Order: sequence, then structure tokens, then C-alpha cells
Amino acid sequence: MRTIAYFAAQIFSGIFAGFLIAVLVLELSMRDATASVYTQVRQIELEWLDVLASVTLLPALIATALVIAARFRDRGPTRWLPIIAFALLAGVLILTVIVNLPINADQRDWIVTMPPDDWTTIRDHWQLSHAVRTVAATLAFAALSAAAPSASKSSWTR
Repeated sequence: MRTIAYFAAQIFSGIFAGFLIAVLVLELSMRDATASVYTQVRQIELEWLDVLASVTLLPALIATALVIAARFRDRGPTRWLPIIAFALLAGVLILTVIVNLPINADQRDWIVTMPPDDWTTIRDHWQLSHAVRTVAATLAFAALSAAAPSASKSSWTR
């Protein structure tokens, strides 16, 4: 059970972090885009990217929580790494709900030929929040990866 939970936590958090990195690269590539181009690309992104985020982040959180529960009594320097990963992923979820999802909902209603006058401010706010989420998710994946050597110890497979 521990090995499966750990494997799932690492796989889902890795896919999630990679997905966020790809979106960050795309977003940064559009910094010089016109308002219409930016709006059209964002609306295309929003077709399925929220679904991809949900089907990777939520299982990553659940699997990481299972790892924490399974390792509750373990000792050693890596015992805190899944807890750190969970806290980072939970922070990503909170930031997403507070900042990114409301902006996503607004951007779905933008008219491609007439985005709001303050579209660059909204874009910058979303991109800054997304950059923070990307760093946090990547650090969570790194924390789970750093704990990986303990997976081969006999105490891990008990």
C-alpha cells in the first residue's frame, strides 16, 4: 500500500508540475501578444486545462496524504518531505481557488475582439499567481522525489 501511494503521489505531482511548467512557458511566450490573440489563446487553454489540473492535483494531494499516514511513525530526515509536499500542493490548491479560477471564469466571457481595457493587469495577476503555483508544485514534486531513497528500505515496505 505504501509503495502504491508513494508511486501515485510522485507520478501525479510530477505530471501536475510538468503541466504547470508547460502552461507557464506558453503564457510567457504570449507576453507580446495583442489583446485579441491573448484572449483567443486563453479561451482555447480554458477548454480542457482546468480538467487536466483537477485530475492531476487532486489525486496528488490524496496520494501524498496516504503517504503521510503510512509514514507517520517513520524516523529519519526524509519523514518531513511528504508533509512539505502536501503543504505545498495544498497551497497551490488554495491559490488556484482564490486567484486563478475566478480569473479563468472571467476570461471565458471575454469577447476576443474586445477584451477589457485592463486585460494586461488581469493577465499579469494571473501569470504571477501561476508562476507561484508552478514553483510550489515543482518543489512538492522535488520533495517527494527526494524522499524516494527511503522507498527501497525495508521499513517503507512493511
